[in-house]
Amino acid sequence: MAIQKPRIDINGSRLWDSIHSYARIGATAKGGVKRMAFSQLDYQARDQFIDECTELNMTIERDKIGNIFATMAGEDPTLPVVMVGSHLDTQPTGGKYDGALGVLSALEIAKSVYEAGQRPKRGLQVVAFANEEGGRFAPAMMGSGVFAGKLSLDDMLAIKDIDGMTVAEELGRDSTGDYPARPNTAIDSMFEIHIEQGPILEEEGLPIGAVTGVQAIRWYDVTIVGSEAHAGPTPMTSRKDAGLGAAELSLAIEQVALDHGPDGRGTVGVIVPSPASRNVIPGSVYLTIDTRHPSDEALLEMKQAIQDAAKVIAEKRGLEIDVTEIWHSPATPFDEGLVQRLEHFAAERGHPIRRIWSGAGHDSVYIAQMGVPTVMVFTQTKDGISHNESESIKKEDAIAGCEVLADAVVERLFKG
Repeated sequence: MAIQKPRIDINGSRLWDSIHSYARIGATAKGGVKRMAFSQLDYQARDQFIDECTELNMTIERDKIGNIFATMAGEDPTLPVVMVGSHLDTQPTGGKYDGALGVLSALEIAKSVYEAGQRPKRGLQVVAFANEEGGRFAPAMMGSGVFAGKLSLDDMLAIKDIDGMTVAEELGRDSTGDYPARPNTAIDSMFEIHIEQGPILEEEGLPIGAVTGVQAIRWYDVTIVGSEAHAGPTPMTSRKDAGLGAAELSLAIEQVALDHGPDGRGTVGVIVPSPASRNVIPGSVYLTIDTRHPSDEALLEMKQAIQDAAKVIAEKRGLEIDVTEIWHSPATPFDEGLVQRLEHFAAERGHPIRRIWSGAGHDSVYIAQMGVPTVMVFTQTKDGISHNESESIKKEDAIAGCEVLADAVVERLFKG
């Protein structure tokens, strides 16, 4: 697959400035970003993205779950488009780079192609997927999941946040709702750049990685019901303490992940007792579980182990424990040919690179599950920290990743 025109060089300083410009939308006191999905700050970032794409004469489209598509037309409109992008929403205590790096690198590639003055053979479609994080409305990767037909649009529109607001109600306040719907345009390939969100690249002194796939994920909602009672008069042996049941189940989840190590992951991210009173034994607790493993089979074993542990704890403590799976994303390999092209272009530019498996879910997972050739680039993350206001990456690593991504994207854009 030979490039049919000279390589297009991105403007690395412009990319870096752009990332930090968007980081001011929802900036937090500790240097991070709080730009929750379908919030006014999220819409502000999306509007700024649309304005920049419009300046490049790109066509703007939006689907019913709120994904934004900006398309630079190619010479042959019958050819499938090359899709590049990520997301702009963040966690409640998010960083500057998670998601935004992918959207703004895609935008930088579009700017560079536009400035080169040569129309690509096929269209370039830059996408900002909606609600990738799932921090306000679960599940994660909602926009890409609906787009790929893996999640029901009606079901997702009905999802409520902790305040009872639905996705549909929030989307009703989105100024982008007047843009036309994306037609069923075929996709040639999908590219995404993202921070690693882990320590491997930094530990090995490497700026970037070629992602070979994403591990399997299962999410659960758990309800534990006991009986509230006064903390003083009630003997320890007479209690049906949902709080202690939640604590014991949390430790059991940790052990299940350790038993399926070193790749197993188990996290209890939310624990909500009721009533939340200092001198009342909790009568019920709601908690969430996030489990991950590169092996679908191992993740199923973890599911069974968690259910078994919940049953034992319920019987021992006189509780009712309901563990309900709310989301499953299977292990998803990426396109081997595109991984090889990333390695090729990294070598050409003198950027060290290694193959790496993703521990986190990404929008590219759902696109790959559509049968679209898909690949991701990871950039080194300081101390492996993400979903945290202290999240940090190096400017030179962001530029290296975008350069390699741009080379691979341009190759697809200009081939027949």
